[in-house]
Amino acid sequence: MMENRIALLLLLIGFFGFAQQTPPRSYVAHHIDMPLQIDGKANEEVWKEAPFSESFIDIEGVKIPKYQTQVKILWDDENLYFYAELKEPHIWATLKQRDTVIFYNNDFEIFIDPDGDTHNYYEFEMNALNTVWDLLLVKPYRESAPVLDSWDIQGLKTAVSINGTLNDASDIDKSWSVEIAMPWEVLKEASGSNELPVEKFWRINFSRVNWDHELDNGVYSRKKDESSNFLPEYNWVWSPQGVINMHEPEHWGYVYFSSKPVSEKVSFSIPQDEQIRWKLYESYRAQKAYWSTHKSWATDLKAIGTTRFDLEGKELIPSLENYSQGWVITVKSPFSGKLYSIREDGKYSEINQ
Repeated sequence: MMENRIALLLLLIGFFGFAQQTPPRSYVAHHIDMPLQIDGKANEEVWKEAPFSESFIDIEGVKIPKYQTQVKILWDDENLYFYAELKEPHIWATLKQRDTVIFYNNDFEIFIDPDGDTHNYYEFEMNALNTVWDLLLVKPYRESAPVLDSWDIQGLKTAVSINGTLNDASDIDKSWSVEIAMPWEVLKEASGSNELPVEKFWRINFSRVNWDHELDNGVYSRKKDESSNFLPEYNWVWSPQGVINMHEPEHWGYVYFSSKPVSEKVSFSIPQDEQIRWKLYESYRAQKAYWSTHKSWATDLKAIGTTRFDLEGKELIPSLENYSQGWVITVKSPFSGKLYSIREDGKYSEINQ
């Protein structure tokens, strides 16, 4: 009987997300002294010195995309800069209205969660016509919360460079690149701090949506099947999500903001305490699975199989507190001595002692 319950639980956990089996990817973003010209070309010497990220992989972390994508990140005291190169033999775009659903075209996307609590994070998308969509999500879609579509990145600068010809089906293109400057004054709004994240990390991920296309009198559009349904899109990302869902911010990568110039090599290791975050999100999903079955929250950690965590040979004993609207699971780090918690809506917090 117990084995059946555990099997069902694991199945439901798989439905609500996946365990962090491998660490997310990380990137060191270096500080620069002079602002960059946003032209989509990244010709400045600091861009040339900045390392490319690993090539994007399929969102589930298994398949290798058929077209390569890589990004670079830099920052100064005013802006956070992104540059991405997207290999593509057929560069096309049709959407021209800001804040329309850009991923109906092939696009490039950025997701930013400054304080890493999975709440109040930013989504940004742009296509090869340099049309953008920026929005703020109060919570991930798995929780009921507003999506602030009217939120804009004031002072945003973007540009696209085409290595080929846009919307021309008569030739084969090579790539398109995007360059973006996002002002810190806007990005800091959801960070919980008015300070720049110097020698700190933010949770960030990148996505590329790519569609199979068809032509009608030389005009590109998303390809349809025999029933006139659009074929599924490809989702290629920097740090794999494990599931076809970008809106699980706990799986996003780690971008560390170094005060050192690009010429100096800086190493970054994900802090040991981040393993606790990953474990607490497993407990969150287990509680969600329990609710799906019982229509109530578990009041005992035994019921969701999370009475202990084992990390690097250390045993952690979490505690569960239930209240009228939900629950909080808390655990103390054996590495730093800090207390961390997660609650029923997935908000992750460090508890001030």
